[in-house]
Amino acid sequence: MSTIKWGILATGGIAATFTEDLKLLPDAEVAAVGSRSAEAAEAFAGRYGIPRAHGSWAELAADPDVDIVYVANTQNAHYDAVRLCLEAGKAVLCEKAFTLNRAQAAELVDLARERGLFLMEAMWMRCNPAIRKIVELVAGGALGPVNTVHADFGISVTVGPGHRLRDPELGGGALLDLGVYPLSFAHMVLGAPEKVQAWARLTPEGVDENTGMLLGHPGGAVAMLSCGITTHSPVTASVSGPLGRIELPHLFFRPETFTLYRTEGEPETFHVPYTGNGMNHEAAEAMRCLREGLLESPLVPWQATLDVMGVMDEVRARIGVRFPGE
Repeated sequence: MSTIKWGILATGGIAATFTEDLKLLPDAEVAAVGSRSAEAAEAFAGRYGIPRAHGSWAELAADPDVDIVYVANTQNAHYDAVRLCLEAGKAVLCEKAFTLNRAQAAELVDLARERGLFLMEAMWMRCNPAIRKIVELVAGGALGPVNTVHADFGISVTVGPGHRLRDPELGGGALLDLGVYPLSFAHMVLGAPEKVQAWARLTPEGVDENTGMLLGHPGGAVAMLSCGITTHSPVTASVSGPLGRIELPHLFFRPETFTLYRTEGEPETFHVPYTGNGMNHEAAEAMRCLREGLLESPLVPWQATLDVMGVMDEVRARIGVRFPGE
């Protein structure tokens, strides 16, 4: 596979950003785009010089010139889109949150395993070069055993009930859209929690707008996490142990620098820049896995996706959020 050919499913802002970043990879080619609207697909194709525009997901999934599909529609539609692509024999990179719940995610993982197809959640944070360096430092014992993780992701937006962030039909709320980042960050260094506590304020539509989570991990480690759509929070993170702590600055999920504060010794700031918008790193990882015949990425393994989806299920159960059809 000298050149890996991508299909883009959906034509929104995240699809545009990802398509722009694919241009940074000389071994990647955007071969087709698909949308529920032929007009939207054609406009997107014209904007980015994509050879073929399909007016349905099924047509994109059946395109013989596509090696892997990037699924970038709203999270309520991820399950149907990914399943369609896998059943058509296509490898898939699917945006986060991967699905609405763990049960849907497990079905897709089982299908990918059964069909022998590559499947990966597009949790670009886990592929960020600085984040990978942090994971390396923590695994190497730079902090000793991790005892605490702090992370938050809050934005202040004013949107109406029909906006995707407030619409239960679209999997709205802060948790799946923003909280997935702090949860995934904590999972990278602590793994799956043993206990989950949560509290939230809900919108009139019944989705969470301000949520706090406390996770208890084996050995007594804790993660204190929050997310919200009504608060302009620092969007920072830290990992701490007996030998020191690592602090990540604003927009912790796509850092280019971070600082290691040692219990003994001087602080050390690491500069590990990403390229483009940062999404090309997850694309490069997906293509590496395809070339090596891997069904899942070691950077974003299936179990990590299932674990985080399971925690979000438990958080929603505690705060009283259910999506239509559940």
